[in-house]
Amino acid sequence: MTVSHADDPAGDHGATRRDFLYYATAGAGAVATGAAAWTLINQMNPSADVQALSSIMVDVSGVEPGTQLTVKWLGKPVFFRRRTPEEIEAGRAVEVSELMDPLARNPNLDDTDPATDENRTMDEAGEWLVQIGVCTHLGCVPIVNAGDYALEGGVGGWFCPCHGSHYDTSGRIRRGPAPENLHIPVATFVDETTIQLG
Repeated sequence: MTVSHADDPAGDHGATRRDFLYYATAGAGAVATGAAAWTLINQMNPSADVQALSSIMVDVSGVEPGTQLTVKWLGKPVFFRRRTPEEIEAGRAVEVSELMDPLARNPNLDDTDPATDENRTMDEAGEWLVQIGVCTHLGCVPIVNAGDYALEGGVGGWFCPCHGSHYDTSGRIRRGPAPENLHIPVATFVDETTIQLG
């Protein structure tokens, strides 16, 4: 039995309309899926307030030799230590072979650089030491000018009161359970009195 165009009002175009509806529905579904996926992926990006705090400027003009400024950055304390000539001399007198952790832990340098005093400070003279003030054992905040590796009179060095880790005047672990030196953040001098973190 044959069907004439009079009996089939859609004629030869019936299949084309059906295909169009399938393609239109599939296209709308793909757009909706893409929009949902983009929203999901975009919500994993850091928020504007976190991005704003990822890099901060710190004015160190008021830090005198032998003192320290502590700033909170990304939820962690950061120590800005302006060292005295005695602290610099004590830090530079240590051989890397004497250290518990021989790596500098400085992201401004190569991962394999040794933990010499020069590789941990910000300037060639060794006056500025910037480090994250979190003990590498269990995350306590070490006390400045304390511990076995502070110089005579309690100058320089850090001591973690939680479990007894001792850090020298370069922030290197010398005694106690901490496995690594205090970490150095990404930091640069913007000018003579301003340091940028991040």
